Amino acid sequence: MSKLPDFEALAIFAKVVELRSFAAAATELALSKATVSKAVSRLEERLGARLFNRTSRRLALTDAGQKLSERAARLLADGEAAESEALAQSATPRGLVRFAVPMTFGVREVAPLLPEFLTKYPEVSIDLHLSDATVDLIGEGFDAGLRIARLPDSSLIARRLCAMPRHTVAAPSYLKRYGRPTHPMHLAEHKCFGYAYLSTQGVWHYTNAAGEQASVRPAGQLRVNNGEALMPALLAGLGIADLPDFLVGDAIARGEVEVILKGWTQPEGAVHLVTPPGGPRPARVEVLADFLAKHFAKGKRR
Repeated sequence: MSKLPDFEALAIFAKVVELRSFAAAATELALSKATVSKAVSRLEERLGARLFNRTSRRLALTDAGQKLSERAARLLADGEAAESEALAQSATPRGLVRFAVPMTFGVREVAPLLPEFLTKYPEVSIDLHLSDATVDLIGEGFDAGLRIARLPDSSLIARRLCAMPRHTVAAPSYLKRYGRPTHPMHLAEHKCFGYAYLSTQGVWHYTNAAGEQASVRPAGQLRVNNGEALMPALLAGLGIADLPDFLVGDAIARGEVEVILKGWTQPEGAVHLVTPPGGPRPARVEVLADFLAKHFAKGKRR
């Protein structure tokens, strides 16, 4: 005997009892009458007892059937209630969203949006996990995450929220002291800062308008696992950094750092919302995705 009860057969049996008819149960369940009959026969064989006395005109429960019918009816009712509750959860934004976001982007760009989101969806809760490490969404039980990079091929479902260019920058004091690189390969001769979670494994890739490509693995005195931690050393003129716009854009605008290697571009980066593969996403995740997409559309980043 299987270790699990035959829930399907029990539910079909309960429906036959409720309607006092194999044919009526088949119609309501959208099954063939033969399927319903086989399910009941399978249950009888499994239990070693007849559940119905059947004649051409009458269907009556046996003693064994009578004893089983109440439990089967409760099982069917519980199953229907559980399914209804799950459907309601899927249709109505409600419940907890475990959300993994890079540290500084989460603090600067995501956290300021949460009051509006939580006010708009009072039955949704957010468990915000901040880390620059690439989180295993499936293995660690997250509903969604943000990735700021060119995404590698994976089974995750990705939604692009906005572009996120990168800039190779240095402080004016550094450039005055060490000179301005004009080709990516010159970076090998300069002091450069490293980032532990760079998707290209410590290699900076560039392309110019002529299609020429260059890749360099720079080195220097400082390597971090959070991009914001590079800013003090960068502003102090101690090296060159390659950082996303949300980290260094304001410093560029204020003239605190300058973009170098003009004429060379890096592979386009973007902010993506990623979710595990599978069936339809719960409503609580869908509304979060739509909310972020709206706010990170062009011109709407803080």
